[in-house]
Amino acid sequence: MTQTVNNPFFQQYNTPFATPPFNDIKIEHYEPAFDEGIKQLEKEIQEIAENEQPATFENTIVALERSGKLLEKVSSVFFNVLNAEANDEMMDLSQQVSPKLSESSNNIFLNEKLFARIKNIYGQKEQLSLSTEDAKLLEDTFESFCVRGANLSPEDKEKYRKLSSELSTLTLTFDQNALKDKNRYELLLTEEKDLTGLPESIREAAAHRAKEKGKDGWLFNLSAPSYIPFMRYSALRPLREAMYREYMSIGNKGDEYDNKEIIRRIVNIRLEIARLMGHNTYAEYSLKRTMAKTPTNVYRLLEQLLKAYKPVAINEYNAVQGFAMGIEKENITVMPWDWSYYSEKLKDIRFNVNDEMTRPYFELNNVKNGVFGLATQLYGITFRENKEIPVYHPEVDAYEVYDADGKFLSILYTDFHPRDGKQSGAWMNSIKEQYNEADGNDSRPQIIIVMNFTRPTKTKPSLLTFDEVNTLLHEFGHALHGMFAKGKYASLSGTNVYRDFVELPSQLMENWLTEKEFLDQIAVHYETGEKIPQELIRKLVDAANFNTGYFCCRQLSFGMLDMAWHTRTEPFDGDVIAFEKQAWAQTVIVPEVSGTLMSSSFGHIFSGGYAAGYYGYKWAEVLDADAFSVFKATGIFNRETARSFRENVLSKGGTEDPAILYKRFRGQEPTIDALLIRNGIKQAEPKANSN
Repeated sequence: MTQTVNNPFFQQYNTPFATPPFNDIKIEHYEPAFDEGIKQLEKEIQEIAENEQPATFENTIVALERSGKLLEKVSSVFFNVLNAEANDEMMDLSQQVSPKLSESSNNIFLNEKLFARIKNIYGQKEQLSLSTEDAKLLEDTFESFCVRGANLSPEDKEKYRKLSSELSTLTLTFDQNALKDKNRYELLLTEEKDLTGLPESIREAAAHRAKEKGKDGWLFNLSAPSYIPFMRYSALRPLREAMYREYMSIGNKGDEYDNKEIIRRIVNIRLEIARLMGHNTYAEYSLKRTMAKTPTNVYRLLEQLLKAYKPVAINEYNAVQGFAMGIEKENITVMPWDWSYYSEKLKDIRFNVNDEMTRPYFELNNVKNGVFGLATQLYGITFRENKEIPVYHPEVDAYEVYDADGKFLSILYTDFHPRDGKQSGAWMNSIKEQYNEADGNDSRPQIIIVMNFTRPTKTKPSLLTFDEVNTLLHEFGHALHGMFAKGKYASLSGTNVYRDFVELPSQLMENWLTEKEFLDQIAVHYETGEKIPQELIRKLVDAANFNTGYFCCRQLSFGMLDMAWHTRTEPFDGDVIAFEKQAWAQTVIVPEVSGTLMSSSFGHIFSGGYAAGYYGYKWAEVLDADAFSVFKATGIFNRETARSFRENVLSKGGTEDPAILYKRFRGQEPTIDALLIRNGIKQAEPKANSN
């Protein structure tokens, strides 16, 4: 009883906007709340399934949608904190909780009485006169049960239970192994000569990092703010090679954090699940509920883009190769650890622009305010920081977001800097989805965006690279998708859309970063307060397509690797490294390095929900280029175009088929033409003479 009384999850949150009371939540509160949440959910499911009244949309589909509130309450907090502020105790707890959640989920999806009611309603869908949103909920509910084994025989249901439970644990272990392996590597430099080529800002950040660890010298690690600039600027090739090999061996050292056997097991379990469901490959099974629909369509997109971009990428590599030979006065072969270093130097010469020139204009708070300001210009929304909202770490900020008419829209949390307990990369998530309560009241969302940006130092604030600004715009685009949600059901709200549609809002936002009008607003020198010079803006815009072929092929290589793992028709027990090399061979531009492996840290596909879905980034790029062409035609700050995008895409979530939503905004089917034109691969058609 004491556990219940003192446990914040069992109380109404007495906080601003009912946000989680992070300050009061302790690790020991999670497991009892999970257990009680599962218990309550199972009772609710039993009541729905055993209801003696005939099955209706309201007493079955809507009742199921609204079940499990306590479990959702604790899960959303736990997994957000686990990703952003984990420790060994949290990781251990996640290993205990994961099988319980998997079993609870299976108990729902494999409940024969419950599925019989759902199936009965689904069979009457044409006669029910449901709204578009209600019909989508019914369709999604029925299909979710089917893909989770509801139609299987009792024997196969039991197989599915075991496989899905093991898969849940394996994906969690994969993630934690990669994080622990990445965190244990450090490169401590103690002599000035080892810093050759590194700008002062990078040195200062490394010194600050070393001091935080109680060490003398300059400390580099595999986090993005450390690894990326080191590879870009360090003039010492052996050190670059050492860093690269470490980065490309995360989860591949043959020790307790090695992920290769986990990869084999994950891939084979997914194949076995797909076969249980009547499919030849996991990709066939997974892609049914996407815009692509089939592996054939995915490969068609990847190959179409590869054909357009690879010749450009080869030319780009040859240019960097020739440039490197000219600098070094020897017959050097540009290797993966050389690419960033020499290509950055070549870019600097061609366009006279680099991160160190632009970094002083991209102070984090100014950039954040500029991104918020862009949302105000486009959509009229405003942001108010609220220090009274509890946060899970002192570096996290919380904002109230209001719509143009003054109505409360959302809570937005921002978490910008790397920590040992934080996963690498950047992401957006929901602590609470938007939905309508039973009485029709609009329950607004709570959104979080998490990054790993360069930290402030003793003498400088956090100064971002151009790529880091791009990352902030990307994640903020996801946040808008969540914040603008306007629907009845949480499961159809915000970013709960087809996986190959979810990146459209985020990648669309990136387009503003190469627009002069936006850069002029967002970029202000952190010391002088002066706006970024127009000449520097012009150079940034001119350099936007530098090595675009190489970067496209790199993304295509990830997509090809993902598809190769998930279009297998037979179990895999081979060499993971050899498989990877063969899978992406046709996309490779820079020479391969034996022994290196990306799959062992490729969290997107082995633990992050993008299995057979990584191609979605390129598909969304096609969509975002096509969509932004509308803004270009009407004005990049055009309120009417923004309103149309908000109403037809952002606020709709998953309430309709994304192809319908996109066409409603765009007025036509998307093509790759806008992307090819944006990247300079194809020339725009000349406008017809109006005279």
